[in-house]
Amino acid sequence: MDRVDLAVVGGGVIGALIAREAVAAYPDATVAVLERGLIGQGASGRSAGVHFPRGATERVRSMSEHSQRVWEYLAAELGLPIRAVPATVVAAAGDADAVSAAYLRLGAESAPARGWAVPPGSRAWDLDGCQYADVQAVTARVLAGLRDRVTVLEGTEVTDLSFNGEHHRLTLGPGQELSARRVVLAPGPWIAHPAWADLVAPLGLRVKKVVAAHVEGTPAAGDPLVVLHDDDAFLLPLHERGHYLFSYTCTRWDVAPDDAGLVLEPSDLAEARATLGRFAPGLVDRCTSGRVFCDAYSPRREPVVAELLPGLVFAGAANGSGYRLAPAIAAETVAALDLTPTGATSPPLRRQS
Repeated sequence: MDRVDLAVVGGGVIGALIAREAVAAYPDATVAVLERGLIGQGASGRSAGVHFPRGATERVRSMSEHSQRVWEYLAAELGLPIRAVPATVVAAAGDADAVSAAYLRLGAESAPARGWAVPPGSRAWDLDGCQYADVQAVTARVLAGLRDRVTVLEGTEVTDLSFNGEHHRLTLGPGQELSARRVVLAPGPWIAHPAWADLVAPLGLRVKKVVAAHVEGTPAAGDPLVVLHDDDAFLLPLHERGHYLFSYTCTRWDVAPDDAGLVLEPSDLAEARATLGRFAPGLVDRCTSGRVFCDAYSPRREPVVAELLPGLVFAGAANGSGYRLAPAIAAETVAALDLTPTGATSPPLRRQS
């Protein structure tokens, strides 16, 4: 049986950042990332990849600020596909105090951008520090820079977990077993996987459908990200793809990420158009397609970093903000682990034939 100090289950953006944080804090620790598909092609591959400095609670605001600093550093260090974007926040005039408290880099009141209007009774403010990313490419590039220190196993599903009081044993789909002193579960929306469903259940997490409509039309240079505060929605110019993305709050709960019925439905586009039409009626007819997936949500709407067994930590339930808060989730997760090596470890893992 191969042995490592840390096994990270899940090769999305959160898992990748946890691996990076772990080897930075514990350079001598052996780390493996286990991904049942390809790196970054689960929920991360469908993410809009938007970051704006906001948080409904003090903890989330602190996590947002920390993550922004880390993303700025990594973008420069690794040449990540992250693009800064100007932004505007729109909210009801009576919500000015709540907006000021939630957004960390709120600027002066601003005028409407091209193609949309501030509804009667609402106000708009500039917002600094916003960006968006190709999350799948970001995830792959972060782990590519770690492969001399981290073992990355793709196409490797964890089918069973057990604990003997000292080490965790992971049974892997390709016929391997792995012994790990510490395990991090970063499964994204796959919280009900049989290998860990019973461990995760007490956290009270639920999985919600996430819908982002694609709005045809080439964004102009300087078009802003428009955050609709009261609707928990945003309109993002995707310059590299040549269209806009409109994310709104879908309220379909308790879906499964592998459900063949988790698709874009006519009702999804109708809901998107109804929300978009209040702010940019000229874009409604261009809202003709989109992307669908899901994410895990916590009861308090804050990310969860929780020890489920000695040395086994769950990290996730980012409530649709996995990319935005991944660096802070990683920092909290590694702080909850003791990865100080206790003795000799095995050579890097190799796939069994």
